[in-house]
Amino acid sequence: MCQSDISHIVVAKFGGTSVANIAAMNNCVDIILSNKDVRLVVLSASAGVTNLLVALAEGCKQEQRQTYLEELRSIQYAILNELPETHALQVEIDRMLDSIKTLSEAAELATSSALTDELVSYGELISTLLFTKLLQARHADAEWLDIRNVMRTDNNFGKANPDTTALATLCQQHIVPKLNKCLLVTQGFIGSEATGKTTTLGRGGSDYTAALLAEALNLARVDIWTDVPGIYTTDPRIVSTAKRIDDITFEEASEMATFGAKILHPATLLPAVRRNIPVFVGSSKEPTVGGTLVYNKKGSQPLFRALALRRKQILLTLHSLNMLHARGFMAEIFSILAHHNISVDLITTSEVSVALTLDTKGSNTHGDNLLSTSLLTELSKLCRVEVEEDLSLIALIGNNLSKAKGVGKQVFAALELFNIRLICYGASSHNLCLLVPTAEAESVIHTLHKHLFE
Repeated sequence: MCQSDISHIVVAKFGGTSVANIAAMNNCVDIILSNKDVRLVVLSASAGVTNLLVALAEGCKQEQRQTYLEELRSIQYAILNELPETHALQVEIDRMLDSIKTLSEAAELATSSALTDELVSYGELISTLLFTKLLQARHADAEWLDIRNVMRTDNNFGKANPDTTALATLCQQHIVPKLNKCLLVTQGFIGSEATGKTTTLGRGGSDYTAALLAEALNLARVDIWTDVPGIYTTDPRIVSTAKRIDDITFEEASEMATFGAKILHPATLLPAVRRNIPVFVGSSKEPTVGGTLVYNKKGSQPLFRALALRRKQILLTLHSLNMLHARGFMAEIFSILAHHNISVDLITTSEVSVALTLDTKGSNTHGDNLLSTSLLTELSKLCRVEVEEDLSLIALIGNNLSKAKGVGKQVFAALELFNIRLICYGASSHNLCLLVPTAEAESVIHTLHKHLFE
């Protein structure tokens, strides 16, 4: 087999619950060893670890910091203690835990985006070291790879943007020569900027990492292994009668991911679409029950495909009589929002007001406050500002929704008893979006699912 013959290779990504403990990790090893085409493995941090690291990065006091550090050590040592011949690995894990302690002490004095990214990166670094050792103990020829030598990004700490050109070049140097010789285990979520400082791709970025690597290497498929066996018509934790979708188009899955379906990170599918690489989603707990294949599916698709829910939304309503028959008002508003790195989801307008939805959960790793005092002050100079919170966005995903007859009747007849704060319909043929009070969100999901999918 020539070195360049890697087009059959599959990249497998395992999420935090899939590497939460030694039993979960062994399930992942079983999956990898059952498919000879899996040669590249991308891991998240073990479940709970990233949240602890983010909390440490926020600069907590000594007593609380010590509690977090002990929790962190307990999670990692529960896995380490189950591995054979671990002295050298234990030394390395202890060194990393010491680095976490030092960085968290520095964070108490002064936090920074760069420090946070360096601190939270240790979750993936440790989980991949432990997992590589487990693979080797299970007689697999496995090698650990530091993704920071490959995943080059800008310096937008917390939500860094990958340099795909540099990534492709570095993959040829560091990954291609090894793919046919051994299993490579590497980290999702993290990268490095030009000077070598560690960056992160934003929460959920491990899926994105796997897809970026598949694109850069032009691999056969991306397998996303999580705790749910595929993509469902809605979150089965909300609606027990939700049905699994066995295959779905890139467009439908992208809409679902964008509007809150937790099974995929919103950016994951972009690299896969660019290279037309199929993405499989399955459960590492039940790998034999099947899953969902996302690909460039042809043929007619159903009118209604799924419901997605995204909580913690903000409705920003801007009122000004200056909007009436005026030019440039919207340009000023969006210029201010762009200056503060605010991305708008949905928008509706009247003659004297504009309503915008903002996603607080789609922010960077550090969870920065979207509505800063300076932003609200700038907007207030132009218009009267109203802010509503405790809202949720519900997206009905489908096909040709803006062209099909009777969609509005089917949807809104079911919702006559609910308070709908905002509706966005017609801008896309793949979604109809509703903003509702969070207290009513799950009831809305139940009602729509019953009327449209059952």
